[in-house]
Parts: sequence; structure tokens; C-alpha cells
Amino acid sequence: MDTPIIQQLNTEIDSILPEIVDIRHTLHQNPEIALKECETAEFIRKTLKPTRIRLLKPFLETDVVAILQGKKQGKNITLRADIDALPIQEKTGLPYASKRAGFMHACGHDGHTAMLMGATFVLSKFKDEFNGSVRFVFQPGEEIAAAGKDLVEKGALKNPKPDAVIALHAWPGLREGTIASKPGVLMAASDFFKIEIKGKGAHGSRPEDSIDPILTAARVVESLQSIVSRNVSAQEPLVVSVCRISGGTNSNVIPDGVEMEGTVRYFNPDLGKKIPAILKRIVKGVCDAMGASYEMSYSSPYIPTINHPTIVELGKSIAKHVLGPHGWKDLKDPSMGGEDFSYYITEYPGAMFRIGMGTKYAPLHNARFDFNDHTLKDGILFLTSTALEFLS
Repeated sequence: MDTPIIQQLNTEIDSILPEIVDIRHTLHQNPEIALKECETAEFIRKTLKPTRIRLLKPFLETDVVAILQGKKQGKNITLRADIDALPIQEKTGLPYASKRAGFMHACGHDGHTAMLMGATFVLSKFKDEFNGSVRFVFQPGEEIAAAGKDLVEKGALKNPKPDAVIALHAWPGLREGTIASKPGVLMAASDFFKIEIKGKGAHGSRPEDSIDPILTAARVVESLQSIVSRNVSAQEPLVVSVCRISGGTNSNVIPDGVEMEGTVRYFNPDLGKKIPAILKRIVKGVCDAMGASYEMSYSSPYIPTINHPTIVELGKSIAKHVLGPHGWKDLKDPSMGGEDFSYYITEYPGAMFRIGMGTKYAPLHNARFDFNDHTLKDGILFLTSTALEFLS
């Protein structure tokens, strides 16, 4: 990119940065969870209206998708941010902390949304500098619902089809403002299971009268670890975690049943297809041995996020050029976290990038996490520069 354009971008971003910070804080104070982001979507639409970009009708009720047309027809680049929050009670003590008990932006989606809104403000003033179009996608339900799949299936990426898709995600532990990514697999598939162990309740003093579902559940938890250690090659990354277990109402009553929920993470889709049968075989074997029965459900809402090498290389070039020598970091290893951005880039070339929150920062999905406002400018500059370079 030409130096004068970069200087203009910096000047424009500096002029709107106070407003972007205020937008981020407003979003942070008013979190809404998956597919209930009605006020968030209304706020985004109202705030973007003065830019005169073309706001499309919702595809999933709470999404906001907009198109900015350049001076002539050409390629399309799509920029995506997620807008939903998490069911976590905030413990930051910030003056702009969540006003809604039990909910907070603990994954940086308020920052993602603010950066994309900033990119919309800036690029709308540069529309005579490029051919083609920029699509802005403010996506609901990334957490829990994996609504990115539904949004893509509803046609949010059609007319025009994207030639590149970009997303930017907050990342604690990474140097402040640094952009990072890697070609190929970046994030894992995320499967979820629920198991209900059915036994026979009894008095705690007479366990011989029971079919103890708690003991059965404990043996199931222990046995599930053999999926990784004894059923899959050591060459294959795989995580099996039981994350919730619930049963019983009193200290002297053996209950009739126990519920368990957990997650499975992997990179290889072929491996993922085998896991449900292995899991079911283990659960059945333990229950049969204990005289219990079970019911199990298994879902696979998140597929692996696989970055396109060309788009990663574009982002790397831009980050180093506009953010300086510390503006880029090559990632070596993928993450076992999951992302429904994966559905955007199964048919179209694209990549997810990370933006560093700082090396000493609360982790994602933590009650003390807060998006680092100092990185907002870097994120907006990266998004706008990448879009202009791609469309030039």
C-alpha cells in the first residue's frame, strides 16, 4: 500500500477512535447471548445508518449484514465479527461493566464488533479508492449456537460471492496489537455429548439396595480417558473432557440418575466420525457391568477452522507493513478451541487472524476478561488496509 493511503487511514481512524471506544463500552455494558441479540443488532444498524452503506434485511433476525460498493464492479472481500456474549457473571469491577446479571462479553465480541464498525466508518469514506465491494457481517450466536453455519446456509455470503473472507479475534497472551495466524488448521472441531446414567435410588446407608448411578458415572468418566490413550493414535491430537456432572439431592440419598456433559476436540474430520461410536461402546460397557442403563446424545456443531494460505500471506504482509516490525507473529500450533467462522471458509478462501491483548491478560471465557481498548486502532487499521489492498 502507498504511504499516503496509510497516513490517511491512520488520520481517519484517530478521528473516530474515541467514538469506537464508547461503542465498545456500550456493547460491553449490554451483553446479549446467542440469537437474542435484538438490542445489539438494533444498536449496530442505528449507528451504521449515517454511513449510507446498504444494510440488508436480517437472515437470522439478529444479524446485521451490509454491503459497501466501490467505484466500479470487482471482487468482494467479506469482513466478519461476532456479536453475542456469554452466560458468565462479570467480576472486572470496571465502570462500564455489564449491567445484566449473569451475562458478559468474556470472549471479546464487543471488541470485534467495535473494530468492524470502525472499519465500516473508515472504508465508507474510501469507497472511491477501490473497485469491487466490502461485505460487513455482524454475526449472532457464535457461542453455543454455531449460528455461522445457519447464516451461510441462508445465503448471507451470496450476491456477491466473496473472493476473500477475514475475521479478527482477541487473543490474551499475545503481544498487544500484534496480528497472528497460520495457514492450514487454526482451530479444532468442537463436538458435545450428554449422557444420562439411569440407576436405582436407595438410602445412603443401604447401597446394596441401589444401582448406584454416581459410582457408574465416576467409572464412565475414568473410562472415557481411554479414548485418547487407547483408541486413537498418539499422532492424532484429541481432547475428551467431561465438564459437567450432576446428580443427587442430599448427602444420605443415592439418586436414581446422574447427568454428564462434555466436549470432544480434534483436527481430523475422519477421526471425528469415529468418536461417537467409541464413546457409546465405552458408556454401554460400563453401564452393563454396573447394571445401569443410559441415554446419550451427541452433536457436532463446529467443524475445524482451516485457513487459506494465500489469505494468511496477505494478512501477514499487511500487518508487517502498516503495524511495524512487531505487527505480525507466525503461529506454529493450532488451538483446540472451536469457531463457527469455519463455515465461512469451507467454500471461499479466507482466514481468521488473532489480535494480541497483551502477554499478561485474563484468559477468554473468564469473568475478569475485558477487551483491550489500546488494540482497537490496530485492529481497524489491519481490517481496512487488508480490504483496500485486496481490492486494489
